[in-house]
Amino acid sequence: MFNVRGETSPQSNSVVIIDIDEKSLKNLGQWPWSRDKLSKILENLHKANVAIIGLDIVFAEADRTSPHKILKKYNIKKENLPNYDLQFAQTIASTPTILGYQFEFKDKNHISKEAPSIQTIFIEKNKNLGKDYLIQAQGTILNIPIIQNNSYSSGFFNNIPDEGGIIRSIPMIISYEDSLYPSLSLEILRIALGIQKVIINYDENGVENIHLDNYKIQTDRFGRVLINFRGKEKTFTYISALDIYNNSFSKKDIENKIALVGTSAAALMDLRATPFESVFPGVEVHANAIDNILNQDYLFKPSWILAVNILFIFLIVFINYILIKKIAIVIIPIYFLGMTVLIFYLNYYLLFKEYLVINTLFPILALIFSSASSLILDYFFEVRKKEEIKNKFASKVSKDVMEQLINNTDKNQLQSQNKNITIFFSDIRQFTSISEKIGDPKILVNYLNHYLTPMSEIITKNNGTIDKYIGDAIMAYWNAPFDIENHADKAVKTAIEQINILDNINKYYFQNNLPKIEIGIGITTGSATIGEIGSIGRSDYTVIGDTINLGSRIESLCKYYGVKIIISEFTKDSLKEPFNYRFLDFIKVKGKNDPVRIWEILHDKQNDREMEKYDEGLKFYYEENFQLSSKIFKELSMTSSSKIYQIYLERSNFYIQNPNKKFERIFIHNEK
Repeated sequence: MFNVRGETSPQSNSVVIIDIDEKSLKNLGQWPWSRDKLSKILENLHKANVAIIGLDIVFAEADRTSPHKILKKYNIKKENLPNYDLQFAQTIASTPTILGYQFEFKDKNHISKEAPSIQTIFIEKNKNLGKDYLIQAQGTILNIPIIQNNSYSSGFFNNIPDEGGIIRSIPMIISYEDSLYPSLSLEILRIALGIQKVIINYDENGVENIHLDNYKIQTDRFGRVLINFRGKEKTFTYISALDIYNNSFSKKDIENKIALVGTSAAALMDLRATPFESVFPGVEVHANAIDNILNQDYLFKPSWILAVNILFIFLIVFINYILIKKIAIVIIPIYFLGMTVLIFYLNYYLLFKEYLVINTLFPILALIFSSASSLILDYFFEVRKKEEIKNKFASKVSKDVMEQLINNTDKNQLQSQNKNITIFFSDIRQFTSISEKIGDPKILVNYLNHYLTPMSEIITKNNGTIDKYIGDAIMAYWNAPFDIENHADKAVKTAIEQINILDNINKYYFQNNLPKIEIGIGITTGSATIGEIGSIGRSDYTVIGDTINLGSRIESLCKYYGVKIIISEFTKDSLKEPFNYRFLDFIKVKGKNDPVRIWEILHDKQNDREMEKYDEGLKFYYEENFQLSSKIFKELSMTSSSKIYQIYLERSNFYIQNPNKKFERIFIHNEK
């Protein structure tokens, strides 16, 4: 309905957004900025006669770039060094700045229980004793004390999406440890209006409304305001934080206005989904809320609306039942379309003329289910086809691929075909020894499932398909049956995520006196045959071909080279995104005549100097300058436990000791 209505302009013209955008990050450096830069932005806003500044940011940690902090780290004592946190706190104290903070709603380990200080006086009227209607917080993420204590006031900036992940409302008040706290939007308006007291009116079902002097904020029963969004991103005036920092903005754009400081930069992750679009700056949600309240055109869903929705549904079903029996079958489609348009228009009118939110979906569903009995057989036929696909692929593919399979049941996507895929093999090192050590079959199965579950979730999350579990090994592939964009990158990302999560899995094993797991992963890209393979009545959708064999051989080489992730040159050439990798070897594997270059994916930060020395050693080795390559790999072996250095040291020494031996650029692996 918002998209049908289209975009409108902000009504109050009182809110401007100071945007920490990509341009600001490029010129002022990556986030978080040093607090002296933020101080300058606040000071420039203050000099431009801004009415109030609201920070949609929490400063939960001290500024690590502060000169006094840096020198203290190195035990260098200097007097009168700038303290950026103190400077920022003093700027906040001398400017009309309202701080932001967050509430936590899950009782996590090590959660902060410190309560924020507030200036607001809340008066609750007609509240039923013993009943809590407001959202209950479990903890806080506050600004550091030196900043928090120097502010005049603060408000929480939590945006809580609905069950569909869309931001449609924001809480005005949250309860924490039997005290009430205002949102950033509410606190800004309270201070801007010069009001000390906020009145909360209850009825028998919950919160009815909130009063700010002459402004009435109609909420739902939980104290949330439904936002009448003005439009897509940047409907409000945006001014780059860089322009404020450089003082290169027009004073009239700021003077006597509410300035909300937030970000639209994707890298800072303060993006939300709204009815207009899936990527929307969180700070503009607050701007919409403030503009709605000032203009008194926010949407509202009163506590009695549930009874109206139920009555409306029963009324539609009753009328529909009477009329369907009396009209000719050829008229039913026209009647159905007319009723749908009528329901939609009624809801549209109430939403944007009376600002009343009533349910649209269920009345239309009631109309559909009471009108479309002729479609039941077709419906059950489609369900059967979808269930067959779900039963075959539910445990193997991601939700995205599943949806494509379900939506393309008539396109023969499961027919046998040749496709370019990326194949992935992973295997637990020395699993036989682990099995013998654990002994108990039940414990062993739980042990293995604890490992396989998160590994499988990572594969499906990255749009991969799990082909099979081979004992403790996993075989997966990308780009079948449907095309997956950048499938080689997704497979490599999966491998890196699996190696990273292995630390947490091993911590759990250590705590439960279970053996540690080490894994190797092999990835290659190439053509393979895909389709239903098996006997009549019992088959599986799988992949076969030389590419799969190569992937299996590459995975088995992880142990030989002492690495965790190996990719073939075919996968490396297919990568679109930057990854850290290094050349391992030029090899032939058992069962394959063509040589292949293999590379190690480096999943953590490496020493640049060490990598340069390694590349230099390889250069001398392949130039047959074995004296220099031996020297370099010996130096590397003395400072690192990386097995690859020892391998090339032994090869170099072999050719030094056997000068008449012909140099073999390709190393042949005769074992699987």
